[in-house]
Amino acid sequence: MVHRYAFFNGEILPADEIRLSPFQTGLLTGWGLFSTLRIYCGVPFAIEDHLARLDADARKLHIELDHLLDEVSPALQALVERNHAPEAMARVYCIRNHGGLLDTPGRRPTDLLIFTADLRNWGASARLRLQPHGRQAQSPLAGTKTLTWSHNLVLLEAANQAGFDDVLLLNEYGEVSECTAANIFLVRSGRLETPPLASSGALPGVSRKHLLTACDRAGRTVVERVLLPADLYSAEEIFICSTTREVQPVVRIDEREIPGPGPVTAAVAALFRQEIADYLAARHPLAPLEARA
Repeated sequence: MVHRYAFFNGEILPADEIRLSPFQTGLLTGWGLFSTLRIYCGVPFAIEDHLARLDADARKLHIELDHLLDEVSPALQALVERNHAPEAMARVYCIRNHGGLLDTPGRRPTDLLIFTADLRNWGASARLRLQPHGRQAQSPLAGTKTLTWSHNLVLLEAANQAGFDDVLLLNEYGEVSECTAANIFLVRSGRLETPPLASSGALPGVSRKHLLTACDRAGRTVVERVLLPADLYSAEEIFICSTTREVQPVVRIDEREIPGPGPVTAAVAALFRQEIADYLAARHPLAPLEARA
């Protein structure tokens, strides 16, 4: 459930009172960006990485941010306090106003919208449905997180109706890319493998980045390599990771059962939780240990 208050263009307002233009080009054409953050103990985890990705994507999509991203951290802190939401998820939206057939002169170039919401229960494991041509790795906008998200939602809705939890997207070469909102990892011969971002078309997930960092610190090697569907079925374990899932075991792909949850997945999940705990300890040293565990 979305919480009562939201931040919009410099103000915290009741969410149901926020009004966007019906002729806003960013809304009607999907010309904008978003990022999803996890709030732990009132602290937005890895907010620096989310802001860096928004900045990089804005340059690709010609979205004028100026100093807009400087507002995000203080706005999010105030919003978390106002909504009494120390354990929650948050969305940050940058919505373009100018350009295209629906230019709205006089409006600010980009709207900034932030809201918080209750956490979703993803369950103990995930069942995935394979989707050919779900990503276009050679697209100039591959790997950007834009408001044009309906292609993911259509595939996800169909998969849910068929009894799956998410969709595992293949690119135009038939290679494994990612899920609709999560990165994927395989365990083979005890070694972690994941698709390379540059060639697979996968989004550079913030959780993926921190998981790789946590594994590196622990001396656990992760190999980035091209993965094909056949690799999925020879894997000893498979898991996905995202901001709100953290690390989630995969137990089925299409009609095939996947072994697990297994010991490597459990070990990586513990490493990722420690990464979160260390981040919180550096920014909120008074946070109770049980809240960071």
